[in-house]
Amino acid sequence: DPNEDTEWNDVLRAKGILPPKQKEAEISEDQIVSMIDEAIKKRTDAGGESRKDIGDMDLDELDELEDSEDEAVLEEYRRKRLAEMKIFADKARFGSVREISGQDYVEEVNKAGQDIWVVLHLYANGIPQCNLIHHYMNDLAVRFPQTKFLRSVATTCIPNFPEKNVPCIFIYYEGQMRKQFIGAVDLRGDKLTKDEFE
Repeated sequence: DPNEDTEWNDVLRAKGILPPKQKEAEISEDQIVSMIDEAIKKRTDAGGESRKDIGDMDLDELDELEDSEDEAVLEEYRRKRLAEMKIFADKARFGSVREISGQDYVEEVNKAGQDIWVVLHLYANGIPQCNLIHHYMNDLAVRFPQTKFLRSVATTCIPNFPEKNVPCIFIYYEGQMRKQFIGAVDLRGDKLTKDEFE
């Protein structure tokens, strides 16, 4: 979950690698009471003359009115929350690491779209740290399905890319490079842990 509170996620957010933490819409008891009172007022004001004035209602009638308004307010809150969840689910469209070629680079990275984070791993076959990073990226892609995780053989993606610079990770947001890690030194060599990579 990208909103999970971990020290590494906070570091990644501070560096602009992960999107800002989405805050859940919390609703207090006072807000619920206010919403119910407002709904009751609207209903009694809109009821016209056929509706009994709230001041003339006995306790049973008030309880019945409040119960029906509770249900209406909770149903409205439920509808809003489902709409928010649908928007989040629509953004969660990636979920795996995809292999790209040099021809795909512009389309997949630079033209990824609005509000899309892209993590590109340039690698070379036979380098253990590249395999380690690919393994970590597979886990992250599942945990952060709103982020596009890509990988490519460095020389296939960028002709004459120096092998000494792999592994290499480029991080883009809305087509603009935000961060790069070039070579084993930037990525702590074989000492890189999964927690650090996250």
